[in-house]
Amino acid sequence: MAYLLSVRFILEFRKSRNLIPLSNMVTCSGLSNNRRCYSSKVRSGSEYLHKSIVPTMHYQKSLPRLPVPKLEDTIMRYLAAQRPLLNDEQYRNTEKLAHNFQSGVGKELHEDLVAQDKNNKHTSYISAPWFNMYLSARDSVVLNFNPFMSFNADTKPEYNDQLLRATNMVASAVRFMKTLRSGFLEPEVFHLNPAKSDTESFKKLIRWVPPALSWYGAYMVNAYPLDMSQYFRLFNSTRIPKPGRDELFTDEKGRHLLVMKKGNMYVFDVVDRDGNLVKPAEIQSHIEFILSDPSPAPAFPLGFLTSENRDVWAGLREKLLGAGNGEVLRTVDSALFCLCLDDEPMRDHIHISHNMLHGDGCNRWYDKSFSIILTKDGNAAINFEHSWGDGVAVLRFQNEIFKDTTEQPLVNPGSPAAAVDSASMVRRLEFHLDSELESGISKARENFHAAISKLTIAAMEFKRGGKEMLKKRRLSPDAMVQLAFQMGFLRQYGQTVATYESCSTAAFRHGRTETIRPASSYTQRCAKAFVCQSNQYSVDQLQGMLNDCSKYHGQLTKEAAMGQGFDRHLFAMRYLANSKGMPLPNLYQDPAYAAINHNILSTSTLTSPAVNLGGFAPVVPDGFGVGYGVHDEWIGCNVSTYPARNVHEFLQCVHKSLEDIFSICEGKPVN
Repeated sequence: MAYLLSVRFILEFRKSRNLIPLSNMVTCSGLSNNRRCYSSKVRSGSEYLHKSIVPTMHYQKSLPRLPVPKLEDTIMRYLAAQRPLLNDEQYRNTEKLAHNFQSGVGKELHEDLVAQDKNNKHTSYISAPWFNMYLSARDSVVLNFNPFMSFNADTKPEYNDQLLRATNMVASAVRFMKTLRSGFLEPEVFHLNPAKSDTESFKKLIRWVPPALSWYGAYMVNAYPLDMSQYFRLFNSTRIPKPGRDELFTDEKGRHLLVMKKGNMYVFDVVDRDGNLVKPAEIQSHIEFILSDPSPAPAFPLGFLTSENRDVWAGLREKLLGAGNGEVLRTVDSALFCLCLDDEPMRDHIHISHNMLHGDGCNRWYDKSFSIILTKDGNAAINFEHSWGDGVAVLRFQNEIFKDTTEQPLVNPGSPAAAVDSASMVRRLEFHLDSELESGISKARENFHAAISKLTIAAMEFKRGGKEMLKKRRLSPDAMVQLAFQMGFLRQYGQTVATYESCSTAAFRHGRTETIRPASSYTQRCAKAFVCQSNQYSVDQLQGMLNDCSKYHGQLTKEAAMGQGFDRHLFAMRYLANSKGMPLPNLYQDPAYAAINHNILSTSTLTSPAVNLGGFAPVVPDGFGVGYGVHDEWIGCNVSTYPARNVHEFLQCVHKSLEDIFSICEGKPVN
């Protein structure tokens, strides 16, 4: 039944970057008559955001399973994606290797994968290999994996005060946690017809449908529940460095918040012994106490260690434990989440992007499942560790927090902090360091600054039009922006290169992400026509090419969201071959396979009323990390790169490409 999901649902249901590295984001904008349900309209006192009458995990048991694609379909899609990247001789070689794989060792691996999947119906075939891929990676999580999503400012300026906003966000985050763990959080559902499915009468009915059948009941009214299995890792969770492969740690007994300021680490309880939210005025008092603490930054800030190579960090963590820091490290690991209070005000969006993506390294604990960062002037963002989950859960959390803190904040300007003894209730964490640990921290600091010094971020806003204009011309907005990236890169470098766009497969149990491959024969032909041969084609012919690109991109998106891409299938078979000790099949030794997975253009889109901008670093040294949003009347891009590429020139080329696309849409020739 999962294959009956409509094209409209697929085209609106998106994306979570495998960074992903924004590895992974989900589009929140929908058609005017359909939407995702983020929260009920009913406020339920100070302990919960709301109380859903449908239990949070009601649909989880009956979610459809992520399909293993047919091998012949995977090979066909793989070759179609390779065609624009290879010359004729290279393509013939890759085609031969792919077909030999399909009829030989690939057939055996595929059959084994299908059999393994049938024996593990509680999960998806990609879940374990994907966790392993993240946790086995030895590169620093900073720049390589952790993305950020910044909050929009509160429309009431007086609420954008650091102390006030931090207090409200912490209180709302705890309320979200309690709502989730009590089973009161509205299930994550995509509503194609909310007039039928997002109603009290339907909810009262569906809650009595057994969980093993509930998904089908929702499907009957065009509502599509999404996987929520990752949500439990949001709180009290940390990635623990271990030699060779890290571990995910979660301790739901933790009642305290970790706060960082100037590299100093503090904890205080935000949940009392009875499981209730500590009074917001008391939280305000504690945060105010931390903000006023005159303690200087430590000479050796431990936060730098979480930015290190994972094996190096694992070795230093063992030395920390050996030096008697076991209890304090467990306090850090079991904290609900990390609140980073930064002293520096933000100058502009570029400054915000750098600060929220990596910061100064001193005032972060990058291994926490997520951190809320709040600057001196009240700018806020979430930076999250990626191994435990994708953007779906984080974005839901961010949307709920933004809605709660802006519509019904618990603390208001002028509200007095509680008269409590914060000095005795807030504990500054102390670590015992020897010379070897101090040396390790100093080296980590050097490595961190060397890495971030190479990163450049630039932004662009295209104001001529956006989603509304493109939809009127029956063109996919996402397809046109992706085409502009292809045209821009061709204009700048004269090439078509491997391009990655992440798409969530959360419509399936334990789904993660699949890859959309926007660089196609259609975009290659269209880009060359616009950039190199525009005087050879009429406006009508160029409009026809735009339509072809839009239709094909829509097909790729539909296939990816339905688990019918090729990347995860090939990845899982390679993982299986490795786990069986088999020689690496020739398909994976082909330089063309390495090239298509060297994603020079790594892209992710995000549009949400809660989010101002999002970003991530390139996934390869000679790549671009492209975060973008297609709004009703404009298009925005936030792009990062290393010295191998010129990001400012790239954005100029993308802007010119969008100008050309919109000119043709309006029936005007390209200048």
